[in-house]
Amino acid sequence: MCGRFVQYEGMAIYIEELSPQIELFSGYDAEPIGRFNVAPSTRVQLLHSKVDGLHIDAVHWGWAPFWAKGKRPDPINARVETVTTGKFFKQLWPSGRAIVPSEGWYEWVKDPDDPKKKQPYFIRLKSRKPMFFGALAQVHPGLDPHEGDGFVIITAASDQGMVDIHDRRPLVLTPELANEWLEPDLSPARAEEIAKELCQPTEEFEWFPVGRAVGNVRNQGPELIEPDLSAKKPHDEPDGSDPS
Repeated sequence: MCGRFVQYEGMAIYIEELSPQIELFSGYDAEPIGRFNVAPSTRVQLLHSKVDGLHIDAVHWGWAPFWAKGKRPDPINARVETVTTGKFFKQLWPSGRAIVPSEGWYEWVKDPDDPKKKQPYFIRLKSRKPMFFGALAQVHPGLDPHEGDGFVIITAASDQGMVDIHDRRPLVLTPELANEWLEPDLSPARAEEIAKELCQPTEEFEWFPVGRAVGNVRNQGPELIEPDLSAKKPHDEPDGSDPS
């Protein structure tokens, strides 16, 4: 996962897809978020649970424990293979589970004829419904941002097929598993099982080339996810992608 995704529907749309029985939060409606080029270090809407229920907060994309601050940029992703056992994310795993709603993400693929050039691709569910990234977050209570707050998206190895686009992808959970992921009393063993074994399979996704304008974080319009029919494709790109 190269570090860009979209989040353009209204929060009410995500909640409806995630769990229709959840009563909408005061002030949250179907007003579109309208972000077609979410970049690291920006604040992103995510869902997380506390003892008093489900919360929605805008949280900094990127996190590091206090002892690693300043040594390098805060990581934006956490590899599922090591997140449950490594010391770096020990503070967040498993109690910091969160969900980042999205409609898809971008990857960059080297031009088969010129490795110095890269072609951006947009990846979404074939159903075109919202998806839910499994994440880990530190979110302090209160309205004011806290210096230590942040989140990382958990990534898994791409299955055969999607690996032609990139060898890593976000942990995308079905609405049912996303709800379970958010349960405060979920056991560490079950959380690990969801993270390592229950990511939505490759056949649920489609991907297609888009314009290079997505490379500039200042570009945010819906045209960023429109297919670029003139773009060259990798020689080994699998059939079945739907650029419509």
